[in-house]
Amino acid sequence: MTSTPLVPADIAFDADGTPSAPAFGDVYHARAGALAQAVHVFLGGNGLPARWQGRAQFVVLETGFGLGNNFLATWDAWRQDPARCERLVFASVEKHPLRPADLARAHEASALPELARQLVQRWPPLTPGLHELHFDGGRVTLLLGLGDARELLRQLVLQADAFYLDGFAPARNPELWDAYLFKSLARLAAPGATAATWSVARPVRDGLAAAGFDVARAPGFASKGQMCTARFAPRHTPQRPAGREPIAPGARRAVILGAGLAGAGCALALSRTGMACTVVDALPAPAQASSGNPAGLFHGTFNADDGLHARFNRAAALATQAELAALGVPHQHGLLRLETRLELGDMPTVPGYVQSLSAEDAGRRAGTPLRHPAWHYTGGGAVSPGAYVDAMLAASGAELRLSAAVEALRESPSGWQLLDSDGRVLDEAPLVVLAGGHGQLPLLGELAGALTVQRGQLTHLPQAPWQPALPVAGSGYAIADGHGGAWCGATAQDGDLDPSLRGADQEENLLRYAQLAGLSERPSAPLAGRVGWRLLAADRLPLIGGIAVPGPLAAQLRLQPRRGGLILCTSFASRGITWAALAGRVVAALALGSPHPLEAELLDAVDPLRFALRRQRRPGT
Repeated sequence: MTSTPLVPADIAFDADGTPSAPAFGDVYHARAGALAQAVHVFLGGNGLPARWQGRAQFVVLETGFGLGNNFLATWDAWRQDPARCERLVFASVEKHPLRPADLARAHEASALPELARQLVQRWPPLTPGLHELHFDGGRVTLLLGLGDARELLRQLVLQADAFYLDGFAPARNPELWDAYLFKSLARLAAPGATAATWSVARPVRDGLAAAGFDVARAPGFASKGQMCTARFAPRHTPQRPAGREPIAPGARRAVILGAGLAGAGCALALSRTGMACTVVDALPAPAQASSGNPAGLFHGTFNADDGLHARFNRAAALATQAELAALGVPHQHGLLRLETRLELGDMPTVPGYVQSLSAEDAGRRAGTPLRHPAWHYTGGGAVSPGAYVDAMLAASGAELRLSAAVEALRESPSGWQLLDSDGRVLDEAPLVVLAGGHGQLPLLGELAGALTVQRGQLTHLPQAPWQPALPVAGSGYAIADGHGGAWCGATAQDGDLDPSLRGADQEENLLRYAQLAGLSERPSAPLAGRVGWRLLAADRLPLIGGIAVPGPLAAQLRLQPRRGGLILCTSFASRGITWAALAGRVVAALALGSPHPLEAELLDAVDPLRFALRRQRRPGT
């Protein structure tokens, strides 16, 4: 998917407060009322709320988010319905999202002020891609795709039960109503899906019919005499790609191996689907191995072409920012990352996500003169990994089974069995998630060959000459410890399993600290710190996904069948804090087949089978 900078909506308000888009020469909603129109056209036209009643999950897909009134009306109807579905997912795309101030103004006189206030508060930075926003304790999810609808719909992984076809009039905004878009809707339609729109234009009716929908007319709203309703009834039932089938459909219990950041993120996300979770770890307490450092950074990344790494890290960082706030985990807000290649004029600012700063401005924020300009990740920062893990595990309600070493897995009729060194069954569940670090390599089979174990040593200065006011990263990083000292590091040695603190590594860390701080010489300090091991893949992305069934791989990852009930979530390198929340949500979606929080090509980018598929395509690589 091409990723171009978003162009926010230009919005105008007339004398009676009706918002319009001058660029399209059209109003955002009928003058008779946005919420009333949403209830009549979109909910009524899709048979809601009756169609979601008694269901575990119901998915709505909208083709133009606009001001968000259709979402608010649907959320309100769900709240008011005592027979509502357990979870409501509202997916929507928007090419020209509103700036936060415009969104707030548009909802100043909302008939649903509390819901509108929550939407404004959670409104994401205007960055391309999917943004997952949670409401009502996670039972209502807004999956908001910012960017071109034609590209985003091609990247969505979901099955929609109802479609809201909205947008400016077909004559003014034809790309939201053409045959290509309707074909995309057919690919995303669940069996028996319905659609509704206020438009009865001939191209709209013909496009829906060509895509496999039975189309009918119905009484319209206010001054519009008619509207369209439709039901998906294709001649041939489309087959879902094998690699997109749920890995553990209907599972109500999961066992997660690993009580670090990855495991805690999985437990939290799976528990929010209603699944009971047990977290198993060989160590006597959570967050003792790779997640055991006293402090760590979280932030996104930026590159000019906004490639896969930048997009994945941005989505993960935004998810972490929201999760830390939701859980109330104390953390340091804001992070500076030094830029040594680009000039300040070539460093863009994305409001709400990252701000480019001169060396002087960055130095004032850091509390020391800096030699380079810096990216200020306003939603990034530093946190204790252990505190974050504890908060996620507590919120998940997961059962903890510690000091329990799992030596092997065995498939069973009801799922997977976990075996100890004597072959005894420790536990059994329909879903098992492998979410540990390098200690779980023996369980990964051939997949382990794509991973590297990397040693890292962190240094503690009990009395630091510079205590960064904000965490600073560059060649190394520095984090104030809150007690007059600082943590700095970290080294990286592949394949080194030495657990002892080494003086040479400490000297390397202190030299990087001095360079970050602009000190003339490195400080001295007694040998102190921590050694840990990272598990990383060659492309520096995690492994999140299902395991292949035996046999040659399919030509595409999305076509590859997966073994039921087994998911991998590992290889977090040095980004465990940043990746944990999003990774857990991806695991939950993979397990149950719910709408995925990542675009399809990002799912492929973290798929555990990507390396094997590359080798199959290019033997000898």
